[in-house]
Amino acid sequence: MAALSLTALLPWYLADLRVILPILLFNCVLVVALKRRYVTSIRDIPGPRLASVSSLWKVYHLVKGHTEEEVIKLHREHGHFVRIADNEISVSHPDAVRLLLNANIAKGSWYSIFSIPDYHYVNQMSELDLHLHIRKSRNVAAGYSLSNIIKSEAYVNDLLVLLGKQLDRIAESGQPVEFDRWFNYFAFDVVGEVTFSSPFRFLETGTDIRNAIANTRALALYIAIMGHYVWLHNLTLGNPLLSRIGLQPSSHIFDTCLAAIEQRKNNPAARLDMMERWLHVRHQYPDRMAEAEIFGAAVANIGAGADTTSATLQAFFYYLIRHPWYLQRLRHEIDEAHARGDLSDVVLYNEATKLPYLQACIKETYRYHPAVGTGLPRVVPARGLTIAGRQFEEGTLLSINPWVFHRNPDLFGPDCDEFNPERWLDPGRAKQMDPFLIHWGAGYNQCPGRNLAHFEMSKVTATIVRDYEIQQVDPKKPWRFETHFTAVPYDWPCVIRRRKTMSA
Repeated sequence: MAALSLTALLPWYLADLRVILPILLFNCVLVVALKRRYVTSIRDIPGPRLASVSSLWKVYHLVKGHTEEEVIKLHREHGHFVRIADNEISVSHPDAVRLLLNANIAKGSWYSIFSIPDYHYVNQMSELDLHLHIRKSRNVAAGYSLSNIIKSEAYVNDLLVLLGKQLDRIAESGQPVEFDRWFNYFAFDVVGEVTFSSPFRFLETGTDIRNAIANTRALALYIAIMGHYVWLHNLTLGNPLLSRIGLQPSSHIFDTCLAAIEQRKNNPAARLDMMERWLHVRHQYPDRMAEAEIFGAAVANIGAGADTTSATLQAFFYYLIRHPWYLQRLRHEIDEAHARGDLSDVVLYNEATKLPYLQACIKETYRYHPAVGTGLPRVVPARGLTIAGRQFEEGTLLSINPWVFHRNPDLFGPDCDEFNPERWLDPGRAKQMDPFLIHWGAGYNQCPGRNLAHFEMSKVTATIVRDYEIQQVDPKKPWRFETHFTAVPYDWPCVIRRRKTMSA
């Protein structure tokens, strides 16, 4: 009878659970949300309501593709401090560059998502420990130095010649040029040349080898989102077991790096490239530099060295085409230098650095369209931190978005929303603006590849502006770009032709 009664009552118990469990879950979520919103020292800082209780506001705009626009708008509405997550404040006060980026304080956990292929391979970007990060930087510094990069200039020149041949071929066929493809091909091949003494052959084949570019763009969205849930990434797609069988989202970078290292071992023409520099440090200081660090640095080069450079090259040409008076002045400077015999057939880096208007256009591109469009988070240390009279408690995330700083009229003038290279021509004014040009980041976590990127920018822009006329297929159609982690443009096909002033 008891068993019968229990059996009869079971549906009632199950029915009660179906009612009670959702109520309990709702109450738990409500309690957590109220605690995050109100039981915190940053409860008074304005921002979107969803952002005060969850990271979902950030995730939504990352998927939407224009986080930078939303954060600029919020700062202009609310001032120097905007709450963009339950424990994160976006900061736009000028003092923040010195107190956050240039200070030796820890990075937010979001950076650890950049360990590729998994958390066993911690590189400079993903290293959260301040002291380990500085040590890693010292280990790889020789490879990234400008003096080392310059040694590969002749090989980069060959790649630039090959890019020109491909552009000529497309022009002769009457087809439009898609710079989002070709600048990526060039940047990938340069990374291969300076890191492994051999290009990946993107330019030669004119194809996206192993779908590396397509996969990298998909990976950017994954990284941008899962960086907020690194614990979940490490348990699932970032699990070392999955990376070993090639199912990790960054497996294409991992495989590309392995293939390049293997090819380099069998390459009798391997030079004193980045890899050789790192191997030398490893041999000289085996207790200071682990073998995994070399692999991590090489993977980071492949993962971060192409998309960012391509995005910046595209921005340079797009905005100059849209502002023909600046392009005309730049071309006049380059043509005069060419007529004087100051420029080689492929413009050398040291020649390009002597063109002040070119360098002003490059700096304005860095300012107006920084490749990174998301915040750079730092963790408030144990002693707390005060910015603009506001005290922040230990553990609070404070982030700086380069787009927000670069569109600040107090720092870059009332025309900061306009593309204007001439703001950089006054040395006094440029000196005041330089500390707030943070497209590479700043301080100990500054982009290690900045010398290589500027080296490429200077050579490519000077050579192509001198040698080609470029216009959009549809001059009235604005380009498109999406900001997940990098602000990557696409969909602006152009018509090009050789200029008569070009050298033979």
